[in-house]
Amino acid sequence: MMECQGFMDKVKFDDEAGIFHGEIISTRDVFTFQGKSVSELTRAYRDSIDDYLEFRRERGEVPEKPIPFI
Repeated sequence: MMECQGFMDKVKFDDEAGIFHGEIISTRDVFTFQGKSVSELTRAYRDSIDDYLEFRRERGEVPEKPIPFI
């Protein structure tokens, strides 16, 4: 699991496609990311969160706060 700005994720590796697929799991909003390497996946994860926050701001909506995990 990775953490960025309070958001947590779940990542799976698709060995047939040779790609990592991730989903943010600490919010009710659904957003995903993917990458072919760990560094690409990490960059896509951070970009996905930034894009989500910007999208909500552009619509005049307050981004959902991450649900804390214990």
